[in-house]
Amino acid sequence: MPLNTEKKQELINSHQTHGTDTGSVEVQVAMLSERISQLTGHLQANKHDFSSKQGLLKMLGRRKSLLSYLKSQSNERYQTLIAKLGIRG
Repeated sequence: MPLNTEKKQELINSHQTHGTDTGSVEVQVAMLSERISQLTGHLQANKHDFSSKQGLLKMLGRRKSLLSYLKSQSNERYQTLIAKLGIRG
């Protein structure tokens, strides 16, 4: 269930730090959060899809490590990102 091109471009435009930014921590976390929410909905309907559950857990770990890196670099950017995405952090 990859993100479609329009949704991906919308996420990049709303979270980029400068005009040509496509890979900053903020953009990566936003894309991961969108994929996590899609996969969560899928897993609520398909409770026995264990391979997707494993992928979800890997995405959660990746997002957690990116957020901890961002927090160590800039606490202000970390706080604004979790507020914008509405995640606990």
